Amino acid sequence: MKEKAIYLDQSYSFEERAKDLVSRMTTEEKVSQMLHASPSIDRLGIPAYNWWNEALHGVARAGTATMFPQAIGLAATFDEELLYEVADVVSTEGRAKYHENSKKNDRGIYKGLTFWSPNVNIFRDPRWGRGHETYGEDPYLTSRLGVAFIKGLQGNDPKYLKSAACAKHFAVHSGPEAIRHEFDAIASKKDMYETYLPAFKACVQEADVEAVMGAYNRTNGEPCCGSKTLLADILRDNWGFKGHVVSDCWAISDFHLKHHVTTTAPESVALAVRNGCDLNCGNLYGNLLIALEEGLITEEEIETSVIRLMVTRMKLGMFDSDEQVPYASIPYDVVDCKEHNELALETAKKSMVLLKNDGILPLNKDGIKSIAVIGPNADSRQALIGNYEGRASEYITVIDGIREVVGDDVRLRYSEGCHLFEDRIQGLGEPGDRLAEAVICAENSDVVVLCLGLDSSIEGEEMHKSNAYGSGDKYDLNLPGQQQELMEKVCATGKPVILVLLTGSALSVNWADENVSAILNAWYPGAQGGRAIASVLFGETSPSGKLPITFYRTTEELPEFTDYSMENRTYRYMKNEALYPFGFGLSYTQFDYSSLNVSTTKIKAGEGFTISVNITNTGNMVGEEVAQVYIKDLEASCVVPTWQLSGMKRIKLAPGESTEVTFDILPEQLAVVNEDGQNIIEPGDFEVYVGGSQPDKRSIELMGKAPLKALVTVE
Repeated sequence: MKEKAIYLDQSYSFEERAKDLVSRMTTEEKVSQMLHASPSIDRLGIPAYNWWNEALHGVARAGTATMFPQAIGLAATFDEELLYEVADVVSTEGRAKYHENSKKNDRGIYKGLTFWSPNVNIFRDPRWGRGHETYGEDPYLTSRLGVAFIKGLQGNDPKYLKSAACAKHFAVHSGPEAIRHEFDAIASKKDMYETYLPAFKACVQEADVEAVMGAYNRTNGEPCCGSKTLLADILRDNWGFKGHVVSDCWAISDFHLKHHVTTTAPESVALAVRNGCDLNCGNLYGNLLIALEEGLITEEEIETSVIRLMVTRMKLGMFDSDEQVPYASIPYDVVDCKEHNELALETAKKSMVLLKNDGILPLNKDGIKSIAVIGPNADSRQALIGNYEGRASEYITVIDGIREVVGDDVRLRYSEGCHLFEDRIQGLGEPGDRLAEAVICAENSDVVVLCLGLDSSIEGEEMHKSNAYGSGDKYDLNLPGQQQELMEKVCATGKPVILVLLTGSALSVNWADENVSAILNAWYPGAQGGRAIASVLFGETSPSGKLPITFYRTTEELPEFTDYSMENRTYRYMKNEALYPFGFGLSYTQFDYSSLNVSTTKIKAGEGFTISVNITNTGNMVGEEVAQVYIKDLEASCVVPTWQLSGMKRIKLAPGESTEVTFDILPEQLAVVNEDGQNIIEPGDFEVYVGGSQPDKRSIELMGKAPLKALVTVE
């Protein structure tokens, strides 16, 4: 044993302490610390630690915790400050759970402080089953929300991390799920640097994210968890990433079993570690001992990874007394507390997107004697939660929420109507065994709340039970099973129908758009979701969410799912008119934009500018508005997006109230990305739009007004 234990001396930096600690380990001990289930090393005072934990929208898979809306619902708030607040609550609960579990010597999976969240992949294709884990289809929105979420998870102490966030899955990863283990995502340099990489770069350089997780697939021929281009050249050399890289779970074995870029397990682990993958989710890194014997890797390369991992654990305070670590005193009382659940409810309300309203909403309960609440998602807990979820102490389904609002004054009639995706509800029943009941309920009620959509059992990850339905991905954008038939039969009764969609992705609800009275998109709204939905339906809350994704009219207009080119994808490059465009969402009140002012209309390359606009609530209800800035390059020398989101601010206004909102546009937001992936600021004219939506024809038609426009010239 060395004389002076520098690793226990707080006067040294974490890096110096980690180097000293690792220098005291045997080779076997070093390798053992590179597995997600790291055993204790008692002689050095290192407790066992399991790195695998999840916190996508609440502390996941570890018992009771506050459950927020799924990530795609969080994205629909377009609210950076709210995302920070949500993540701050998540890390607060995570800390409390970690310390209490550790006192009971429970150091198992999902009990640690290394959260493998957020997922900042770009939701480029609505068929992808894991899209609801992301912040949508736009690189700017994803960057802003990812940075905010990471800052909330990691805290603001100058020395210690509250928890360690992880940006995943690096990079160019968004389906198909069924072939993710052997798939090679081919992306041009332009698409890489314009679409697939910006959010990761922001997470590294702005949020100082502690960890990055590699993806299962290959990108341009290299497996992501062992890619020299991604991990060494871009992440560490170009962006200056200092944290650790973790593999996706059991992804390293894909190198030789599925991708065939190596032939043996020792070759695979050597490739991964040599290119900078420090931690193995799985057990394959045990082969590093063989790789070392075979000369495929050096002890120094192994040590580099272990030092990075020990630095993370030290930043989390795991080698210092609780008195030294500010987050160690968070009491267990905070877990699932009243204040946290109130924030979950408020967040769910802000995530709701009103897609259509012929005037039926908000409902006045005093004028209604009976409501039919119909559909497979009307009383579904599964439709509230999304995936990577924790366990809430209370779940409020849609019918629960409506019942709370109307009490005994209004008669509720309930029918499941149909199964979510199968042709019957009872095993011995005949096809459509609840359709007649649904029609009877509708006929005998004043108004119908029809709850359709998806849940995480049929859109999700390849390895889950969603295998029964498209390996987690969607075959098309239609309502599954008998849901369309149910809707048509219910509408045929002539009763007004309000469609509530619970979904993590876009659906082609063209028929509904033409035939129902109102459509509310509620996402997977979290444990308090039914309360939030009822709050919007009955006008306690004015809907204020905006779509973080495009709702397309058909699957046919989309490129092949396996095509990673951005051509004709997302609002930035799509050619057809959307059913409901990115950035769209209606309100119960009206917001007027006026007095658009640009600080200067002529700027030099490398300069930014400021935009201000006046917004007035001209309706008769308190409401929140998401003001959006889009920039269109009119004279680019290469292919550029139609326009792109470049600013957003959420404001709350009482009826008749006005406020001035300002946006700072950075020089790099005027850059184009050329075919070589280079950011270039070119001279020319740029149109700047500010309003409550995109400036496309469909948004203007749906909103009844166009955004304001100004011209800025780069000289």
